[in-house]
Amino acid sequence: MKNVIFISPNFPVNYWQFCHELQYDGVNVLGIGDQPYDELSYQLKSSLTEYYRVPSLEDYDEVYRAVAFFAFKYGRIDFLESNNEYWLEQDAHLRTDFNIPGGFRVSDVPRIKYKSGMKEYYRRAGIPTARFHMVGDEEGCRAFIKEVGWPVIVKPDNGVGAVATYKLENEEQLAAFLAERDGHIPYIMEEFIYGQINSYDAIIDSHGEPLFETGNITGMSIMDIVNNHDNNLYHILKELPEDTRAFGRAAVKSFGVTSRFVHFEFFRLTKDQPIGKKGTLAALEVNMRPSGGYTPDMINYAHSTNVYKIWADMVVFDHSEMPVGEHKFCACVGRRDGKKFRFSNEEIAERYSDEMRMMERLDPTLAEAMGDQLFLAVFDTQEELDAFFRDALECI
Repeated sequence: MKNVIFISPNFPVNYWQFCHELQYDGVNVLGIGDQPYDELSYQLKSSLTEYYRVPSLEDYDEVYRAVAFFAFKYGRIDFLESNNEYWLEQDAHLRTDFNIPGGFRVSDVPRIKYKSGMKEYYRRAGIPTARFHMVGDEEGCRAFIKEVGWPVIVKPDNGVGAVATYKLENEEQLAAFLAERDGHIPYIMEEFIYGQINSYDAIIDSHGEPLFETGNITGMSIMDIVNNHDNNLYHILKELPEDTRAFGRAAVKSFGVTSRFVHFEFFRLTKDQPIGKKGTLAALEVNMRPSGGYTPDMINYAHSTNVYKIWADMVVFDHSEMPVGEHKFCACVGRRDGKKFRFSNEEIAERYSDEMRMMERLDPTLAEAMGDQLFLAVFDTQEELDAFFRDALECI
């Protein structure tokens, strides 16, 4: 029997479904987390063979001892994963220290986690990417801005999501950023790209081949949602465009991705600019984990399938026979509290009762990037999708 360790299986809250499908496929599912066992959901408890609580997942020595305990009790560990960007480096260290197959090792981290390190692998794949500068002194920043023009984007080279990501539009904002930034954290500065975020979401087998592919379009950037406290909207595509598929597969090969659920982000350019022509794609960044929040559930709703099952099948069997059914759009709207919406939550629920798949108040840890009140709904046409976005987000 295979032994699979799942790090932090309790967060995000929907990740118990990865564990459930692993258990269904007949493996020992060994959870490591910092939440007390009694506080775990019934669904997660029933999906785990055993759970090891550590005082803090931030303490590598504690997590190391937990893996060592499982290896002693159950034998060789066949797979280890968190599917969480925050633990990506720790996962790699654990695989390296315990020689666990099926995932990235420490030597892989620079190209998959550092935004500057991603650039070369995009270039090898023939995918255009924004010009960049590693932030140092003010003189170097000004020279770069003179080359690319205002505005520019600055963000931690090794960051999660849109944390500490800013758009600088003038000299005053540049000076404020340089004065306030943490000098111990490497920052990358990039030319601003005018485009809409399009993603490639896929489950990749051990040979680097996709078992499942889809994509989404983001109506608002995560940077704006977090920094401006905006509403959130994005949707799973009914059909994946061929150019997105081609760039996604090329990136998988270039980055050496195997045995993973991935979320690669591209810009579809909204006007001609030095990086490319309007309508073409350019690279944003790779994320070696599923798209955040309830996106896996949205993918299931959009394609009448179960990506939790496909991922588990990949881990256990390296293939999946999970069917993919009718394709639809699946919309996500995250409303912010305190805004005066034209229609109340209850009115939206009633108006779209046939299309609605989920309504939920979000935990504060998710609400920062996704909004306070979540709606997920499916639609057959772009016109129906657009109408839902208008009704859900119109303010008075």
